[in-house]
Parts: sequence; structure tokens; C-alpha cells
Amino acid sequence: MILDAHSLPIIFAGIMAFIILAYVVLDGFDLGVGMLFVVENDAVDRDVMVNTIAPVWDGNETWLVLGGSTLYGAFPVAYSVILPAVYPLVIMMLMGLIFRGVAFEFRFRADTARHRRLWDLGFVGGSVVAAFCQGAILGALIQGTKIAHEQFAGGPLDFLSGFSIFCGIAVVLGYALLGSAWLVWRTEGELQGRMRTYAKTLGVVMVALIGIVSLWSPTLNIDFAHRWFAWPGILATGLAPILTIALAFGFFKSLQRKDTAHHDKTPFLCALGWFVVSFLGLGYSIYPQIVPPDLTIWQASSTVSSQEFLLVGSVVMIPIIVAYNAFAYYIFRGKIAAGAHYH
Repeated sequence: MILDAHSLPIIFAGIMAFIILAYVVLDGFDLGVGMLFVVENDAVDRDVMVNTIAPVWDGNETWLVLGGSTLYGAFPVAYSVILPAVYPLVIMMLMGLIFRGVAFEFRFRADTARHRRLWDLGFVGGSVVAAFCQGAILGALIQGTKIAHEQFAGGPLDFLSGFSIFCGIAVVLGYALLGSAWLVWRTEGELQGRMRTYAKTLGVVMVALIGIVSLWSPTLNIDFAHRWFAWPGILATGLAPILTIALAFGFFKSLQRKDTAHHDKTPFLCALGWFVVSFLGLGYSIYPQIVPPDLTIWQASSTVSSQEFLLVGSVVMIPIIVAYNAFAYYIFRGKIAAGAHYH
């Protein structure tokens, strides 16, 4: 492939898609674990829940940093449009992530049960705020951004709409589903049993949310509707509900199994599959736009020399990050028992 002004933006669109998806599926479940503190009051069980993510949670957020820097380097026009459009949400998300990280570390060092309870509340609050803001940012971008002369031309609260709020709530519930499925895989006993119950309920909610967003999104942009329902695009569109139903079958069937020794991970993988299908559907809807409804990847891209330089770094760093993540998950595999400690 010739690396030129046409092909490089396509390559970086794929790289950005991979980075965003990696962040969502990895950091999503540990944000979900934080949210599930709301329904788990036992101190021992909360420690077990935290210990399932303690070795990997900060590494998961590497993808968020990489995504922001790649967007800035490869698509600076998009960066300069998206941030002003959703500044309040970005600031709230970062504050939530920061406060969540502080609470995560300090809860283990609290000298009284009351202090640990306060840090636990901070852990829950930071997780919910970060997840909601991520969903609301996504909803705000899907519904469209006002652009004039390749700059944001809207108001400070244009991001606030029924659709963006709904997407924020959907991501919160979706991450909670990932968290419960993760804990089904990584815990045992009564805690695992309760997580199975939560996962069943959240799985039903997830399927409903996917359906609602799928029906709502095409009403926001005529290009979405045309791509989804006009021939031959409807053939690709038809795959989404089929895959969603197939994943739902595997998800709920695996949660009913009693011989869980070899099937604990299946609900988690199926839940991840729902996110992947939804993400691919989003990409199919907006491509080649990077900021709907008007800004394409070619209009938003940096110079060829800048993208060539950034591509070298991406080719080197992304495999290293993937290898590090894979190694960390392999080393810290297996069930987490009560009484294990995080240092």
C-alpha cells in the first residue's frame, strides 16, 4: 500500500478504532466493578472484587492516553472540534477517573471502617461519573456537531440532549454488565452466585438498550438511515441483530450452567461481544466521517509527514502495549480468594 494523503487517514481511522475498542472492553469492566460496590456491602467481598482488578486496572487506562494522543497527532482538526464541543464532559470524566484512582489506592490504607466506607463511595462515584461521561460524549458525537470553517460552531451545552443522556446511562449499565460478568469469571462461592444474578438482569437490559440505540440513531442523521436501510447496506445491517441474538443465547445459557469450572468466562466473552458488535455498527454508520455530520477523516487529518512519523511510533508501541496487557492478564489469571491482599 502506498502511504499517501488518501491511505494514511484510513490507516489511522483503523488504529483509532482499535484503540477506542481496546479501552472500552478493558477499562469498561473495571469501571463496572466499581459501580457494583453499590449492591455489595460486605467488606470482605468488596476486597475480593477490588483484588480481581488491582493488577490490571491502571494498565487498562493506557489506551485512553494513547487514544487522545493519536487523535491529536493524526486528526488535529477533529481534536480541535471534539474537545470544545464536549469540554464539560471531558473534564468531568477525567475528574471521575482521578478521584476513582485515588479512592482505589487509599481504601486499602484507611485506618477505620468509616474511612474505608468513604473511599468506597468515592470509588463508586468516580466509576459512575467516568462511565456516564464516556457514554454522553459518544451520544453527543453521534447526534452531530455544529462545524464552521473546520471549527466548533455550537454552544457550550449543545452536547446535552435526550440521546446523549440516554447513551450515558446505557454505558453505565453496560459497564456494570461487564463488571458482573468479569466477577462471575474471577470469583467463586456466594459472591459469584450473586454476580450471576446481576449479570442475568443486566444482560436483559443490555439487549434492550442495544435495540433502542439502534432504532434511535438513524433518526438523528439521514446518512445513517440511508446506510443502514438502503440496498445493499441492509445486508450488513442485518448481521447486527443476528449476532446480538446469538451472543445473548450463549450469554444466558452459560449463566444457567452448574458445571462452571470451564464456562465461567463465557458470559464475560459474550458481554464483550455485544460491545464489539455495537462498536462495529457505530463505525459502519459514521465512516468516513470522524465528526458527524460533515467532517471526514481526510478533512480532519494532519500532514502526510506527520502521519508517517506517528505511524512508526504506533507500529512500535501498540504491539508492546498489547503484549504487556496480555502478559499481565496471564500472570494474574485465576480465581481470587477471600483474604488475598493488594499491596
